[in-house]
Amino acid sequence: MATILVIAEHDDGQLKLATLSAVAFAKRVIAEAGGTFDILVIGDGVDLVAEALRSYGAASVLAAERPELKSPLADKHAHVIAEAARQRGSTLIVGAASTFSKDILPRGAALLDAGMLSDVVDVTCDGDDFVFRRILFAGNAIATVKLEGAVKFLTVRAAAFAPPPKGAELSRVEKLTVDAGSLPDFIVCEGREAKVAGRPDSTEARVVVSGGRAIKNAEDFERLIGGLADALGGAVGSSRALVDAGITPNSLQIGQTGKIVAPEVYFAIGMSGAIQHLAGMKDTKVIVAINKDPDAPIFEVADFGLVGDAYQVVPELIERLRN
Repeated sequence: MATILVIAEHDDGQLKLATLSAVAFAKRVIAEAGGTFDILVIGDGVDLVAEALRSYGAASVLAAERPELKSPLADKHAHVIAEAARQRGSTLIVGAASTFSKDILPRGAALLDAGMLSDVVDVTCDGDDFVFRRILFAGNAIATVKLEGAVKFLTVRAAAFAPPPKGAELSRVEKLTVDAGSLPDFIVCEGREAKVAGRPDSTEARVVVSGGRAIKNAEDFERLIGGLADALGGAVGSSRALVDAGITPNSLQIGQTGKIVAPEVYFAIGMSGAIQHLAGMKDTKVIVAINKDPDAPIFEVADFGLVGDAYQVVPELIERLRN
């Protein structure tokens, strides 16, 4: 029997769809091993997020609300997760593999003296224990491992667990009491700056258009990569080379040290196909590569490839799509 605590991820009241992959993981474990799972929502004013999660089969949707929890500060959120896990007797604490979880869940695991695995892509039961498969070495190896200890923390790859369908029954919403005085105060949020892009997030979009070293400046990136993304109703992404060159912000980076995406279609424009970048998008259903070098490694993983200069090919493609 498993008692699972799924950590919901949201941004200003908008549920991150990767959370549903963590829910799918929990449902798979419950189907094989028995037990129950709860979903924990942390923040301030999380009623809409909690409501959106009621139809996915959880025993309870737990809402931990305090003004001090509005920003996802790692020390405070980890404390709340640890306390909730203690109260519920949770043996598996699960979140989506994201920058949010990478920041917070290891701290929660440390507070409970628990082990942690990241980037889990599969799970099977082995008696009263579990065997996990996780990604290693930028996706070039998959390890089969067990995690010692009664309490285990995990992050799961969204591409490995399809979001579950909604059910007819609604979970109850429980308010968790949070003692503001017990919250750690090592980190303070001074403010937040966010550029309004008007495009979907690359981790949730059906189509992602990403640019590499072939793009020479920010204006060309917006005109070519942004223009094609807009024509397709998709998101934009970037290689680390463009981030290091100051052409694109870090928030757009896709790869081993950036975001992990798995859209239906991924356009790799002017990208060589470095292993670090492939680690962030290799679970894509269809990969389309455009590169003027016919020997570029990206063509080895692409489903469709076009040899040509991005500065000539992409404007023609945008024009045809718009017409």
